[in-house]
Amino acid sequence: MERTLRKCVDAAGATLLHLHVHALERTGGVTGVAVLAESHISIHSWPEQGYAALDVFMSGEADPQRAVSVLTEAFGAARAIVKTHTRGDAPSKAATGKAGVKAGKAPKGASAVKPRAARKAKAA
Repeated sequence: MERTLRKCVDAAGATLLHLHVHALERTGGVTGVAVLAESHISIHSWPEQGYAALDVFMSGEADPQRAVSVLTEAFGAARAIVKTHTRGDAPSKAATGKAGVKAGKAPKGASAVKPRAARKAKAA
């Protein structure tokens, strides 16, 4: 899984700051996160259900779709559901009297990948 996450980072043109993956011995699944200068990629897998949920959030010039392609291939996904969310369009503090963020180029991403077979995610 660490190799796969590193491939995602490289493919997307992102900058890896920290990587942590933890095998869940009881279920054979894995949970992990790649902390990026541009945001993060996280994974939680349930091999007994043949399912993995991933969040791929990136900003700037990084391309989250390239990471999704790497993940889909690594898992041998029969189906991938990809949802794109635009972030950072909240009104400014002056307009609302509440804290907000300045609009700019927003991060994109999020995906869930369903593996073809319920194999152990750490094998990827």
